[in-house]
Amino acid sequence: MLEHLTGTSRGNCSWITGDEAGAWLAPDGRLRLAGRADGPAGMVLAARLRRVGAGFVIEAPEGAALWVNGNPVRRAELRHRDMIEFGDTGPLSRFRVFDETHRPHATVGDIMGNTLSYMRTSRRPLHRRVSHAAADTARRLAVDTTMLFRGGVLLALAVLAIGVFGQYRASQRLAQQIESRDLRIETIAAALADARRDAISESDLDALGTDLRARVQAASDRLQTLEARSGAAARIIARTAGSVAFVQGGYGLRDGESGRMLRRAMGPDGVPLIGPGGQPRLTLDGDGPVAEVQFNGTGFLVGDGNVLITNRHVARPWEKNPGMRLPSDAMEPVLTRFIAYFPGRPDPVEVVEAALSDESDLAALIARTGRFQAAGLGLAPSPPRPGDQIIVMGYPTGLMSLLAQSGPGFVEELRAAGETGFWAVAARLAASGLIAPLSSGGIVGQATGAAIVYDAETTHGGSGGPVLNLRGEVVAVNAAIIPEFGGSNLGVPATRIAPLLEGLAPDG
Repeated sequence: MLEHLTGTSRGNCSWITGDEAGAWLAPDGRLRLAGRADGPAGMVLAARLRRVGAGFVIEAPEGAALWVNGNPVRRAELRHRDMIEFGDTGPLSRFRVFDETHRPHATVGDIMGNTLSYMRTSRRPLHRRVSHAAADTARRLAVDTTMLFRGGVLLALAVLAIGVFGQYRASQRLAQQIESRDLRIETIAAALADARRDAISESDLDALGTDLRARVQAASDRLQTLEARSGAAARIIARTAGSVAFVQGGYGLRDGESGRMLRRAMGPDGVPLIGPGGQPRLTLDGDGPVAEVQFNGTGFLVGDGNVLITNRHVARPWEKNPGMRLPSDAMEPVLTRFIAYFPGRPDPVEVVEAALSDESDLAALIARTGRFQAAGLGLAPSPPRPGDQIIVMGYPTGLMSLLAQSGPGFVEELRAAGETGFWAVAARLAASGLIAPLSSGGIVGQATGAAIVYDAETTHGGSGGPVLNLRGEVVAVNAAIIPEFGGSNLGVPATRIAPLLEGLAPDG
């Protein structure tokens, strides 16, 4: 068989079925095998093929040009896979020998071999050889190979496509992680800058006696009005205050790969570096202090006193920040310290998360070691009604309100000692017996299964405090303020606490 690789006969095969055949060329370069001596009309004899023994011999007639494997010949014995070029206008053909009378599928090796042979033996210019070889190889791989091979190629392409898509998605996830990581670092830096502006300074200590005392007095006036209506208020406050804790905490970011905490970048003089925007510079390298975001809130004991109830946003303060809500495996928030101070007790209790509500702004905390040394508050069996009187207890404005109640002598001691740090002030207040919740009275404006609305005075820092009825039972957990609605506040109904406690062990 002659397998034609070029010219107008490209892609066709000419079978040699007799002992002798003539290869005839048409004017358009098409080649045809015929046994007649004179050949088809209008065609010129380009070569004769004759069987000799088990093989074939090819001969060039007088005046005809013939090449075998790139070499000009007049006569040559043909072997399987020899390349024959018939004159200047004829095709380049491969000579094949088969034992059967049907054409088998070409193998990839055959196709690539034809391409290489064509590139070696063709006398066309290089650029035409390359373009022809590429197009013909692609066509033959798509048409002349077996179904199994074509299916394998399609499968390989599918696997490749899946791999490329997987790599694309992985790159997307990596980009999202990097973006989330950068956003979280920026969020921590912004929170640290806010904390630096809000930190207690000497000027703050001088101003405490004016504004904050006025707020405390306003709350006391409201409570006195409530006491005038019911002598039970003072007894309720005295009985329950020891169960209401001042909650302090701090958190930072930890790198998922190295396990290192995000730290403040320090200058050569040991002073933390500040960026152009006033935010501290942060890094995972070096030995600077951990970039700790500090927070405070309120909590109260329930039941037998082994569980401290507060808001979820107090136990996990980073969740209320949009910059920390993006999923990220690169940087994760970690509590660096979480403690609770109780009235009359000098030492804090280290607390850990025990349960979180996914439906309400509630969290249950337990002591890391030992037990809380105070009684728990009882939960009201039913929600309050609009018009009912309530008492809200907590630590609004955090350390500032405690300092406002501490008196000028204590403030002077702090100024003299130079101890105005977040943790140091709380420790000094507790050691001096000055940790005590503020109380304010109010009226329930609305009560639903989702929220209790009331007008008692409170602000940030009071989150997580108990809202009590005049029997001293918890009817809600103070959660949020709504300043645009005349100072109304929202509480999570106490009926939501029981489901949160069901999953805890009996011993807390």
